[in-house]
Amino acid sequence: MKDTYLLHMFNPTKNVSPFDVNMAYEAAFDGVIPYSEVVLNDIHALTQDTIFSRGKTGVNRTGIFIGGREFGLAIDMFNRAKTAMVPPFEVSVFADPSGAITTAAALTACIEIQLKEKKGETLKGMRVDIIGGTGPVGVCTGILAANCGATVYLTSRRGTKVATEYAAEYNARFDVNMLGVDSSTDDKIMAFLPKTHIVIGAAKAGVQVLSKRELDQASNLLVAADVNAVPALGIEGVDVHDMGAEIAGTPQKAIGLGALAIGDIKYKLHLKLFEMMKNADQPLYIDHEYAFKVARDITRHL
Repeated sequence: MKDTYLLHMFNPTKNVSPFDVNMAYEAAFDGVIPYSEVVLNDIHALTQDTIFSRGKTGVNRTGIFIGGREFGLAIDMFNRAKTAMVPPFEVSVFADPSGAITTAAALTACIEIQLKEKKGETLKGMRVDIIGGTGPVGVCTGILAANCGATVYLTSRRGTKVATEYAAEYNARFDVNMLGVDSSTDDKIMAFLPKTHIVIGAAKAGVQVLSKRELDQASNLLVAADVNAVPALGIEGVDVHDMGAEIAGTPQKAIGLGALAIGDIKYKLHLKLFEMMKNADQPLYIDHEYAFKVARDITRHL
């Protein structure tokens, strides 16, 4: 086949995500080549093998995707790939470990637009508590929300110390100021929930992290967003299809954002970013900040 569009998928774990492979073919890449158990020190050589093998015109028909499970490692690999480029031998690079970047970008953009439309507010000055905040979606969402001016708390069932350590690590790396809080018991959750404006369920799939009874006591809550579509839902009272529906019984008539509604935006975003890579005249470097800009554009035009 002549003039093929190739996507090389560098993955630090044993298996490459079928979701990412499917999405790449949906975006009409001709060939998707997976690499498993890639370590950070492999990225420079793999990238230079990628860029020098297709000539000055072939680089426009070549891309690199970085997967895995860890947000920080994926960004490290993303940056290592960027530094390995030798213009004009330069290809697009897209990082999205476990779909965390596209999920976080879609989630934050949905919160932002619904907060504006339904409550007349922005993220600036809002307290955001992310339950399951030390996972890749939680960390990435926290960074994006903090960059929008929110006061972000990453919560952990392993206690304040673990949550604070995660926050400190990513604060130093991304120049934000997230905090840590304990969500190990219902009592610990109820110590902070009445103070929060936006609560996000980003914990392990199939685990309920907030009950309707707890939501009904959240006196300042404006938005509850859940990214868990696997029963039991992460936040009771938020349907998977909700996109700004009022949560009955909440003191401030909080609105819910459900996992499948957010997932629909994530799907559109993921596909669009692959298509942008494929059709770009100049190399694109797609990290969490770039993905968020595109997600904002998608939500503004729905």
